[in-house]
Parts: sequence; structure tokens; C-alpha cells
Amino acid sequence: MAELATALLPLIFSVILLPLLAIPNGVHCFEEKVLRLQKFQWKQQSSIPISCLSQKSRREKGSAILEMKHRDYCSGTIKDWNENLQKRLILDDIRVLSLQSRIKNTISTRSDAPKTEIPLTSGIKLQTLNYIVTMELGNRNMSVIVDTGSELTWVQCQPCRSCYNQKDPIFNPSISPSYQSVLCNSTTCQSLQFSIGNSAVCGSAPPTCNYAIGYGDGSYTRGELGREQLNLGTTLVNNFIFGCGRNNRGLFGGASGLMGLGRSDLSLVSQTSAIFGGVFSYCLPSTEAEASGSLILGGGSSVYKNSTPISYTNMISSPQLSSFYLLNLTGISIGGVALQAPSFAKGGCLIDSGTVITRLAPSIYRALRTEFVKQFSGYPPAPSFSILDTCFNLSGYQEVNIPIMRMHFEGNTQLNVDVTGVFYFVKTDASQVCLALASLLYEDEIMIIGNYQQKNIRVIYDTKGSKLGFAEETCSFV
Repeated sequence: MAELATALLPLIFSVILLPLLAIPNGVHCFEEKVLRLQKFQWKQQSSIPISCLSQKSRREKGSAILEMKHRDYCSGTIKDWNENLQKRLILDDIRVLSLQSRIKNTISTRSDAPKTEIPLTSGIKLQTLNYIVTMELGNRNMSVIVDTGSELTWVQCQPCRSCYNQKDPIFNPSISPSYQSVLCNSTTCQSLQFSIGNSAVCGSAPPTCNYAIGYGDGSYTRGELGREQLNLGTTLVNNFIFGCGRNNRGLFGGASGLMGLGRSDLSLVSQTSAIFGGVFSYCLPSTEAEASGSLILGGGSSVYKNSTPISYTNMISSPQLSSFYLLNLTGISIGGVALQAPSFAKGGCLIDSGTVITRLAPSIYRALRTEFVKQFSGYPPAPSFSILDTCFNLSGYQEVNIPIMRMHFEGNTQLNVDVTGVFYFVKTDASQVCLALASLLYEDEIMIIGNYQQKNIRVIYDTKGSKLGFAEETCSFV
């Protein structure tokens, strides 16, 4: 069985749900799922296409459906998967620390800010954003990283003073008849100037509207705002405002840029609200080369493939954090056992497509870890790694029973974490497998629901209705 585990990665999971059973003496078995580790050929994962642009799209019942792939699909052949998995955790921690800093700065400096603000400095590292789609900009396909924590959609542009390496041709606005620069005296540029507090955003000859977005590790994109035709699954969006990046730095996995799905006026969600009603959803796939999910723009639930009913919870309204998607987390259960922790009374958490590992308040995480270890007993321990402190050596097993994890939100809404979102495999031979959640440093920090716990879940964002829904779904574009 140890030989079976040596070729793992990515890991294919099959799930059997074991019901909660009552035993005559009054003791109850915990709710569990079976995680089966099946051999997956290494060569299949290594055969990553050179181009990032093979993602498909279609229009169905008024919605635009874009195929989603994991970012590794666009990164070229990965020679050392162990190093890649470990690096992803380190970079994820950088993102979270920067995100918490952004939240604190927003609260402290914008307590009296008007609602028209459009914050553009995210303070997060793009390399940790994990999912890409293909959009058509000016009749040219662009692979972009999807991020609900960013406001502005941007791509690298020619002529480029300094650009990182991307897999596909860089967008050249000079040969696009539909491209227009956003001028410095426009209302769009004026609101941009006001939001970033920088008056020196005007270019010269012509007086274009310049932007600069910095990230926590020193990565950045700088350029000017432009308008262009955007095509999303055959749905045409005219005069779409985006960032044309002339000076960009960072490791972006070979993608052409970023798709901002935040809540500001410049986000793709806001700019397409007249077409799609301010509703979008995604189903995040796993990391296998052939795995795909979907980003759906539009609110037609008939195009979803969910296997359970959609359960909605209200978004928290926060004028100071209006660009984030905030929810009220009321509880977590492990194997049917409800956790007890004082921080549930505070409730607020952020749901994010770019953060990998869910971060919980220290008191909640301690309660979760204690209960999980109590139920997942009898397995050999392994050293902790980076932000993950609860690890096991499963290299000698073909299958293990994992306690079912549920996150509970306001309105009796729950997110049933898929079995693929419970463990993070630090080592490809399963000799270091860790509980895929981590603790924040302080109780007063904002909790974050990461994308690792959102896999195989249809997550629906209704910005006009100010609600968010969950439903189980086996992610597939087909």
C-alpha cells in the first residue's frame, strides 16, 4: 500500500457518506466520509498544454458560462510537486497577512468615507490566486486569474516597458479598432483619483488616466485605464473599462492578467450588472490537469448542476468594507458535533476565491482542531508545515474515514465542505497530510473562507439581492 501512495498527486477522491448511527448504549458514531486514495499517473499531470487559452465558453439561457481551470494548468510543466505545494502555502500566508492589513487600514482611514469610493490597492499577492478563465478582449483571447478580492480587471499591454512572462501573446491596443483610452478629465478617472488619493494620475500626449495597483510582496501593475469590447461566452460588453498594464511585476502563473469580481463600480460584476443582474457564481475544480469548473455570469439557476438545493445567507453590509463579500458565520460542526467558541458571537467572515486555506479566529480554530483530532484518531502523526499545524502520515493507507465538516451561516445556511477540501497534501506520497485550515493571529481579525474549502460547491453571489448561496455540485464545464 505504501507503493500505491508514492505516485500520488494530484489525488483522486471518491466519497462514501456514512450515516449517523445510534448505538444502543446512547453513544453515537460521528458523521464521516471515506477518502479513497487511488493511483493517478504522474505523466498525466505533467502534460500541461503550452497555451492557456483552451478554456471554453458558451451562452445558455441568458447566462455566460466560462470554463475554469486551476492556475497550475497555465503555469507550464511543474517538475517538483512537493516544492510547488509547499510554496503555495507560504505565498497564501503572505496574501492573508496583507489582506488583514488592507482591512485594518480601510477601517482606520475611511471611517467617514463616502460610498462612492473605489479602492484599488488590494495588498495581496497574485501568485496565490488559483483559478483562471478565458475572456475575449478586443477580439483576442486573454487568460486571466479570477479574484473576488480585486476590483479592477487588467491585462498586460503592448508596448510594455516591463512585463512578466505570460504564455500567450500580449494584448496590443494599437491594433484594436475598438480600443479607447480613458481620458484624465473623465468622471471615471476623477473617481479613480479620489479613491486612491493620488492626484498625479494623468499621463501626457494624450492625457490618459493612469492607475497603479500595488500588492503586499512588491508585485504591481501600472498603466492606464482603457475601454474595449469584452466578449463573455458570446455576450458582448461594449466600453468595458479595464487596466492596460504597461509596467507589471510578479509571478502570475503565465496568465495575461486578472479578472476583478469585487463589489466596486469598476469591477466586472458592476460593469455588467445591466446584462447579468449583478449575479455570478462559480464551481471551483480540483488541481488535476483534466479537471474543470465553471464561472457563470447571470442568475439563471437552471444552468447550475447542483445536487442539493441552494441555501442562501445574507451578505453583511459594511460601508467601510463595501468592496468585500462578508458573511455571518454562526457555527462549525465536525462529524455532527457543534463547536463551542466565543468568537462565533462576532460572526463576521470574508469569503474569497483567492485565499487558499480558510483562516479562523484562534478560539474557533483550537476548538475545531481538538474535535477533529478526537474523531480522526489512530493515525500516525506527521510534522506540521508552515501555517498547518495538524498533520498525519497516511502513506500506509488506501482509504481513511474523515469527519464531515460543515460551516453554518445566518439563516440556517450551511456549507458542506467537500472531502477534497479537508486535507492538504504537503507531500505527494501522503506522508505529510495536514488539516487544511489555519488560525489567525488575533481574535479581532476577519475570518476568511478560502477556496480550498469551496471546491465542488456552487457558490452564488447575488450583489443586488445582497445574498450568497451554497449548493453541492460536482464541478465540470461539460
